[in-house]
Amino acid sequence: MSRMPADVKSLIQEGADLTDRALEALLPAADTVPGSIHAAMRHSTFAGGKRLRPVLAMQAAVTIAGALPAGVENLGAALEMLHTYSLIHDDLPALDNDDLRRGKPTCHVVFGEAIAILAGDALQTRAFEVLAGLACPPAAAVQIIGLVANAVGTVEGMIGGQVLDIESEHQKPTPQLVEAIHRAKTGALIRVSVAAGGVYAGATAGDVASLDIFGRKAGLAFQIIDDVLDMTVDSAHLGKTAGKDQATEKATWPAVFGIEQSQRDAADLIEEAFAALAPYGSRADGLKSVARYLVERKN
Repeated sequence: MSRMPADVKSLIQEGADLTDRALEALLPAADTVPGSIHAAMRHSTFAGGKRLRPVLAMQAAVTIAGALPAGVENLGAALEMLHTYSLIHDDLPALDNDDLRRGKPTCHVVFGEAIAILAGDALQTRAFEVLAGLACPPAAAVQIIGLVANAVGTVEGMIGGQVLDIESEHQKPTPQLVEAIHRAKTGALIRVSVAAGGVYAGATAGDVASLDIFGRKAGLAFQIIDDVLDMTVDSAHLGKTAGKDQATEKATWPAVFGIEQSQRDAADLIEEAFAALAPYGSRADGLKSVARYLVERKN
């Protein structure tokens, strides 16, 4: 095990570097046949993401174990594959129809819709293959696979949230609808990243419950700020098409509560998330600092 730096920028960068090295090793090379699918997978995976979900998993592991467990970067890489798969599909013409992601042309713009669809499928499949081979006790690996599969599924999971998001367009948003979409579409993968990192490090059932509370609140705060940024930051700084939520009349937190209240709500959620980590003392400092970054980021 190795300790990670306390400074949040260094902590996130080191976690991102660990994740990128793991992704480089785990994804097929672009010249591996069939090259088009592997090039597409790599195009979106290495398009400059902040790797926040892997870093959250790593810092949850530190919260439980006191230091970074060996091999946890592969868990982070699998989570990033799942996140990237969701972005590829989210950007497709049949869904959000976006041509910019992480400041670069989206997968279907570069490789066509068919390859983009298959690239998302392939990243999801590869992610579960990696999860099945994690360097942790088999029972922990099985638990992680179950948690992750649930978080990307249809009942309060990422896919279910995407469906709610699509079906709510051009309808008057309600607080209940917006919260349901955010907790599922974005929050579920953030929540499970935290829980899975804890399980990898040997978390008890009580630990997992505490991490789940933290992840739920931090995940909702993250998406609230994402909504705010969509309304207040231009595309060049955001890395994706700004104003898209308003243009498509998406159900967003600011659409219901306004920008200032949304910012207050996100800050309150982070404080509530911190309360769930009280039993872990200074071991949770890294996880707290990443959560704080989620609501203070500018893109």
